[in-house]
Amino acid sequence: MYKQKCVTLEGTRALAYKFANLIKDRGCFVNLFGEIGAGKTAFVKLVAEALGVKEKVTSPSFVILNEYHSASIPIYHFDLYRLEHAGIKTITDELREYSEGRKITFVEWAEFSQGEIPFNRIEINVTYDDDDSRIYEFTSYGRDEIIEGLKIENTCV
Repeated sequence: MYKQKCVTLEGTRALAYKFANLIKDRGCFVNLFGEIGAGKTAFVKLVAEALGVKEKVTSPSFVILNEYHSASIPIYHFDLYRLEHAGIKTITDELREYSEGRKITFVEWAEFSQGEIPFNRIEINVTYDDDDSRIYEFTSYGRDEIIEGLKIENTCV
């Protein structure tokens, strides 16, 4: 596990860029957790920016999936918040396909997946701190090299 507190947007950008650099060549499946407004989509936007995405990155809350193909690696951004039980079952079967190969897949509100998310992944929990900063907690499930890469240098201020 790796935990980082970011006080400023610049600190969050530095963390997102560092994360992007660690996943850009091999891809990654990423589950994002946190309250509404915690900064899940903002973090995805910054990672996409770091990877060179040219399209406008938006929340997939109403469309379930946004795809970005302008970077050197495809990026898929899911949001499970509005899905009901039957929809979750359908999407988790599909998510297995998005967990393999050289691509980056972000899943917001992964807690609604009922534990059906692919094994090899990074989970990021975003929380508020008392001073309105954000705390990013990264947990690895089969992707320990990413956590080790994040630990090399503290990037947030």
